[in-house]
Amino acid sequence: MEHVVIAGGGPTGLWLAAELRLAGTPVTVLEARHERDPHSKALTLHPRTLEILAFRGTVDPFLAEGRRIPSGHFGGLDSRMDFSALDTPYPFTLALPQARTEELLEERALAAGADIRRGHRVTGLTQDEDGVTLEATGPEGPYTLRTAYAVGCDGTRSTVRGAAGIAFPGTDATTWGWLGDVVLDAPPEGAVYAASGPAGGVMVVPLPEGVHRIVGGDPDSDGPDHPGELTLDALRAKVTRIAGTDFGMRDPHWLSRFGNATRQAASYRKGRILLAGDAAHMHYPAGGVGLNVGLQDATNLGWKLAATLAGTAPDGLLDSYHTERHPVGADLLLGTRAQTALMNAHSAEGQDLRTLLSELIATVPEFSRNLAERLSALAVAYPAAAPHHPLAGHRAPNLRLADGTDLFTLLRTGRHILLHFTGTPAPDSIPHVITHTAAEPDSRPAWSTVRAALIRPDGHIAWASEQPEAEALRAEAQAAAATTHRRGTPRSVGSRGDRNRT
Repeated sequence: MEHVVIAGGGPTGLWLAAELRLAGTPVTVLEARHERDPHSKALTLHPRTLEILAFRGTVDPFLAEGRRIPSGHFGGLDSRMDFSALDTPYPFTLALPQARTEELLEERALAAGADIRRGHRVTGLTQDEDGVTLEATGPEGPYTLRTAYAVGCDGTRSTVRGAAGIAFPGTDATTWGWLGDVVLDAPPEGAVYAASGPAGGVMVVPLPEGVHRIVGGDPDSDGPDHPGELTLDALRAKVTRIAGTDFGMRDPHWLSRFGNATRQAASYRKGRILLAGDAAHMHYPAGGVGLNVGLQDATNLGWKLAATLAGTAPDGLLDSYHTERHPVGADLLLGTRAQTALMNAHSAEGQDLRTLLSELIATVPEFSRNLAERLSALAVAYPAAAPHHPLAGHRAPNLRLADGTDLFTLLRTGRHILLHFTGTPAPDSIPHVITHTAAEPDSRPAWSTVRAALIRPDGHIAWASEQPEAEALRAEAQAAAATTHRRGTPRSVGSRGDRNRT
């Protein structure tokens, strides 16, 4: 029997496959498309996503090809958030077409040993306490596949979500954005061009091979009904009305519209079926957050699902995927709705609101930084059981250790890392945990008095302590590890696993 089957070979499914393979879990990806979609819905990788790629040792190809933009926009406001103030090795957004991002992610998943089947579509499924039976169709016709767990990464119209009976409540579209990947004979200068006013808003971003993406919205696009296919003439008229020029646009590669329908799965887990990425949350593509949150979903889920199958997960670990990521998805919807409102604030009052918020971004650094940390996912913190250290649940920065190494390098194994900053012998060996001893803590104020910390495979802090007594610190570390790992001998991968809740 297959151990995990992932429906959907987009960015989320491919990254989840690589994460599972890092832990040694066999995985099959069923992707309906025979060929990769050449049209890139997403263009942006955010700082937290780049950190995730870095602590798996795979960020360099992305950095080599992407274009670094040291700022980000919120709702298309005139003033942009300064990402250079963020505490990250990657204080920028990286512009890289989704088609190339997928290609790089697929290369990693294949190299890790994932079985990726293109032209294979999941058509239905049933589950019982021992596994999931998937119905699928491929080049040779219909077939069934038995698996321990199934994960729906198959988009907003997810077959997996529907077959599992997971509700997808939310709101339908009330406005429609538009985009065109076109050649410009007179392109604007700079990495990003933006213009907005009562006639609407438009942004222009250069793509590879001499193509530019033009994306925007205007009052003519409001309404619940899809306004029809976008033509080059219609795009030209909209852009000219907003920007005063069409930039010499010609030779369209792709013209499309997109709505602001907003929905979230009621549960990210139902028994042995889980959801991630667009299958779990649907929203207006404001700020380029969707692909990023999908990869972050997969990073949270991967180690938990692998540990569950290996028998090393404590009770409830797999349920914590929903507990931790559903609020992040809800915040994603909150943010994109707020940005959608700003992007469509065409009235005089709306324009004044845009002006006011833009001035706050430009003149109040803390306001700008807060927005930037939320958009980039650097501010994501998971709930921690009390009593706990203030760092618990937060993302760990790339701590530079006294011996010359750094945390992100240590995380490449995909295992928990116990950092021991006392300079004394480390705690007794803890199964499944890598212990690293450093002479002194990181220089950041929040870390200056930390004596030890347990970092999860997804880069979040499971436990931290300032305990000065060596024996008490050792006991605390052992207790912390017991909350992330089941004691005893791991079972073989593919056995019955976690039966919690349907």
